Amino acid sequence: MLVRRGVQRLLREMGAHVLPELSLATGRRADLVALTRQGDIWIIEIKSSIEDFRVDRKWPDYRLHSDRFFFATHPGVPQDIFPEECGFILSDGYGAEILRDAPEHRMAAATRKALMLRIARAGAARLLAAELAGVAVPALDGESE
Repeated sequence: MLVRRGVQRLLREMGAHVLPELSLATGRRADLVALTRQGDIWIIEIKSSIEDFRVDRKWPDYRLHSDRFFFATHPGVPQDIFPEECGFILSDGYGAEILRDAPEHRMAAATRKALMLRIARAGAARLLAAELAGVAVPALDGESE
């Protein structure tokens, strides 16, 4: 949660909206999926240790479901274990910094459409659950209240 919180704060400052733990069509669950102002989709895979990275071999699949793919971790994990062909974000829980930008690899149109629908449905379902639980949900920029 420490890494996730810092990355979410960074992405919010960048104007992106983030859904944690989003299931993809493959059945895999992305740690964070960000939708940028430009409509790009980023997936951020959080790794909390060297062992966490070594045992996880599912991350290449995420590149098929994003325009950019990043790893994120905390200062206790060495940066050099992460592949150079992926973006890299360092988080301390209070904030985060992109230390290596992710190369762009545009998704196929059909994959983009399906993922946008998945993001919209998951976001709407989570919003409804929050409202039914009595959580105040702020309006987005440009929305009427």
